[in-house]
Amino acid sequence: MRPFFLKAPIKDYIWGGTKLRTVFGKESDTERLAESWELSCHPDGECTISGGDFDGMKLSDFVKQHPEAVGSSFKSGDSFPVLVKLIDAEKDLSVQVHPDNDYARKHENDSGKTEMWYVISADIGSELIYGFKEELTKEEFRQAIEDNTLMDKVNRVPVRQGDVFFIKPGTLHAIGKGILIAEIQQSSNVTYRVYDYGRLGADGKPRELHIEKALDVTNTVPAEPKSPVYGMELDGVVTQLLADCEYFNVNRHRIIKELKLYADKSSFAHVLMIGGSGGELVADNYTLPLTMGSSVFVPAGTGAFAIKGNCDIIVTTIQ
Repeated sequence: MRPFFLKAPIKDYIWGGTKLRTVFGKESDTERLAESWELSCHPDGECTISGGDFDGMKLSDFVKQHPEAVGSSFKSGDSFPVLVKLIDAEKDLSVQVHPDNDYARKHENDSGKTEMWYVISADIGSELIYGFKEELTKEEFRQAIEDNTLMDKVNRVPVRQGDVFFIKPGTLHAIGKGILIAEIQQSSNVTYRVYDYGRLGADGKPRELHIEKALDVTNTVPAEPKSPVYGMELDGVVTQLLADCEYFNVNRHRIIKELKLYADKSSFAHVLMIGGSGGELVADNYTLPLTMGSSVFVPAGTGAFAIKGNCDIIVTTIQ
């Protein structure tokens, strides 16, 4: 079974920009391209396969027919475990929080949401919200929402290209304007908005907030400090481990000539090109050209494959 391209659904949210079109070549009839869901079987936005033997098939249908392509522990009928996005924040995102698995399954019939961000680019002065400055009680949290002083209590973090943030369920957070990120997360679309700057939605009404649920799930202690991510260079390839948790493993590879990888039967590999001038993915004498925004699913059991050329890629696998 050969690797294949994925076509991402595009989300048009009010805070989105145009970099997914101008930088990554994503196509959409919408003016704003806020998010592209580069690896998704979630019903709110599913990838389709582009080219090859399964051209035009929804990724979820492929997974039902070939669960072994996901990994040896994955069974037909299981929920696909991860979702990979590109996010272009031309304006500030809402201040929000995600629940854990237990709460999401009980209240939303969905998974919880553990996620990580890799900052692809950031305008000078860009910042994001990551937890609180100081510990609050739940009562103080509610009061800050009600008297509109919440933004005085959040922890603002300046960001630059290459920064990595791991967002546990219950962590209050928001991506700030001018930031372009790759997000790897559990396959979930559950978000509780706490504050949205008084903005109106497409219907002309204030966007919905989810105060009571947010109060239920938010951890009101300061978030853990952002840890530096170090790179290791070997044979002209710089590799960084961005995240390793029970839901996903994520590595960034900066390649000048060639990177050799291996997809055994335990997990697929998802390759997303986020930088460089171009290259190719080669597996068993089968070649796929890589350009900015290329999203490739490498089935579990593919074996040896290689990325050649000038490429900056993020590779996601499951445990």
